[in-house]
Amino acid sequence: MSGPVITVVGSVNLDLVATGASLPSPGETVTGATLARHPGGKGANQALAAARLGASVRLLGRVGSDSMADEALALLRIEGVDLSGCVADPAYPTGVALIAVAADGENQIVVAPGANAAFTPRHLTGPIEGALICQLELPVETVAKAVGLAAGFVAVNLAPAAQVPPQVFARADLIIVNETEAAWYGEALHAAAGMVAITYGARGAKLFRGPALIGDAAPPKVTAVDTTGAGDCFVGALTLALVEGQAPDAALAFACAAGALAATKPGAQPSLPTRAQVQAILGARP
Repeated sequence: MSGPVITVVGSVNLDLVATGASLPSPGETVTGATLARHPGGKGANQALAAARLGASVRLLGRVGSDSMADEALALLRIEGVDLSGCVADPAYPTGVALIAVAADGENQIVVAPGANAAFTPRHLTGPIEGALICQLELPVETVAKAVGLAAGFVAVNLAPAAQVPPQVFARADLIIVNETEAAWYGEALHAAAGMVAITYGARGAKLFRGPALIGDAAPPKVTAVDTTGAGDCFVGALTLALVEGQAPDAALAFACAAGALAATKPGAQPSLPTRAQVQAILGARP
């Protein structure tokens, strides 16, 4: 690929997805579901999303020395993502996400991080090439080091919500959270030095710089099948669009459209759209 260079430092999982009529309440057993296996992990999802949308992507991560690693990396290999920095650790299993998906596309996710949790700061030894995307499915100390090594544009998806060092807020050019995570972080978000994107599901997303609203977009109307990975697709798309120099409103609309398309098919990675698909749905909007 010849698009902007993006390095993703992040998690790799194998997703075990049970799709049924409804999600269980606490203590409830729901039966009648169907089971599927898909590559996943927030880091891998964001890497694949950016690659399908036109970026030249390198993924730095950890997997186990097991058969699940091959499944988890399969689509990344097909799309030409550079996996030379994705190392097999014989001491840990590949990360696994247990995902329950309801008929309306909503989901519940439990992650067993495996080798992702063993990706420590000492495994990051060189400069970060191009733009950087990170999330919080790795040790926070590793994310902080990656941010410190980056010379270019830095995007940090603060998910799942966790305490992060102040230097992450100070260095990030872009922070992405959903509305639940935004409530968890509170005013710390608007004290960040760079831009902050907050997603609101089917209601769209807003982009801030400090307290000022600089972008506002709604997604195209789609029929949601599985929202797993839609947020990761948004992260990859928004980062790529901003690195390309798109204006805030245009970048946000591009990312909302990409995220919406990712919700129309089952599985986090199989559902990720191409750039042509995103441009087509944007062009079809009134």
